[in-house]
Amino acid sequence: MTVPLATSVVLDVGRSLREGFFMFWETLWALVLGFGLSGAVQAFVSRQEMQRVMGDHRPKAVTRASFLGMASSSCSYAATAMAKSLFQKGADFLSAMVFMFASTNLVIELGIVLVISMGWQFAAAEFVGGPIMIVLLVLVGAWVVRRSMIEAARERLRGGGAQQPAGHEHYVAAGEGDADLQQLPWSVKLRSKAGWADAASYTMADLTMLRKELVIGYTIAGFLAVLVSNSVWNAVFLHGHGFWTSLENVIVGPFIAFISFVCSIGNVPMAAALWHGGISFGGVISFIFADLIAFPLVVIYRKFYGTRLTLRLFFLFYGVMAAAGLAVEGIFSAARLIPKTRPRMIVATNFHWNYTAILNIIFLIVFAVLYWLYRNRERLGVGQRCAIDPVCGMQVEKANAPAEALYGGVMYFFCSDRCHERFEADPERFAAPEVEPEEMEGEPAAAVDPACGMSVDPSSAAAHRTFDGIDYWFCGAGCAEAFDADPNTYTAKERAH
Repeated sequence: MTVPLATSVVLDVGRSLREGFFMFWETLWALVLGFGLSGAVQAFVSRQEMQRVMGDHRPKAVTRASFLGMASSSCSYAATAMAKSLFQKGADFLSAMVFMFASTNLVIELGIVLVISMGWQFAAAEFVGGPIMIVLLVLVGAWVVRRSMIEAARERLRGGGAQQPAGHEHYVAAGEGDADLQQLPWSVKLRSKAGWADAASYTMADLTMLRKELVIGYTIAGFLAVLVSNSVWNAVFLHGHGFWTSLENVIVGPFIAFISFVCSIGNVPMAAALWHGGISFGGVISFIFADLIAFPLVVIYRKFYGTRLTLRLFFLFYGVMAAAGLAVEGIFSAARLIPKTRPRMIVATNFHWNYTAILNIIFLIVFAVLYWLYRNRERLGVGQRCAIDPVCGMQVEKANAPAEALYGGVMYFFCSDRCHERFEADPERFAAPEVEPEEMEGEPAAAVDPACGMSVDPSSAAAHRTFDGIDYWFCGAGCAEAFDADPNTYTAKERAH
């Protein structure tokens, strides 16, 4: 019986969306972890610390960047955001790229998935090829990427000088003023509720920026997995031509990664399908390495660093990924370690009670905590230093915001000129609703922190105290603690005024 065309299309769409969802499910926990780490770096780590640890691309700095990347264990999208944060905080550009490579290709969970899906040889090849790729990236990158391009990209991320691209060019200003929190000892920073609320806010900011790319990437990956058969992929690769077969396969592998939109661990099922379809061992490895040049990520690079630098990065990444895949095939062929069998799995399109499900549940709980911290950031002490861009929802440090505007008696801060222009074009659309007078009864419109003299909005103050029948509001927990230690000193100052 022939299935009507309309029914067939609906079934294909449903299967594609299902496939895309389970690709997302495979990498969900890594997304939360990676973006969470990115937020923590932006909130807690000062520019000076980043310059000290990853301030250049000499061997020691590259080694540190590699180990830090391995420890971060991120998917491609989160690793991209994290590398941007490191570079923005003062890290050397190539060291930040090394971090990004290591956090997607030299991580334990990827090795586990490769062992389960394809065999231990592929996991071993990943950890042999990763360092080869990093060495090539640093050596060739120092020649290909010019200092002027790097400085232009840094200025772009700081919100000045560079032309804003279409869409949101999000700017997070942590570190520009080296806020007080970042200068405190780690033992104090990690116990600070305001610090973790700040980190959660930056996490949500990065997710806000990349949410469209994530949705597009997983959706298209699902459609490609369902609608493009293995025989089509197989027809792309040469066979039986010795070295030329290997060379062609490691070149085509990254191209498939570029158009398939699949990131990090999520590309392992497709790699298994390609391996079954006939791609060479080195071609599989270059494809897995090339998750960092999937099309949505290239779009993100352009947003972060500009078109000129992105083009150089794309060809640099493509070349070192292909070269590393070819080198790995040569090494494993000489050692007779290339497997003879080829798996048939693509991706399991149903739920299983396994390590992925357990990790996803754990990190969904972590995400819920981060979201709660983000939603309560003002009463936890973040609101006085930072503001939310009314256009895109990004968190911006007020002192370093690229643009600001006064409307209806309220000051608004923006992550970029682009958002500022959109606000100016239609302020009523983005401005906060006016507060009715009766809602403000019993609480002053503004107050002065008696410890530091800073203007404080009582509705979002970090702390409140009553002394001798008078209410006092504070910009941060530190000022409130100083007041508690000797209130007479500060109330005397208040009376003097």
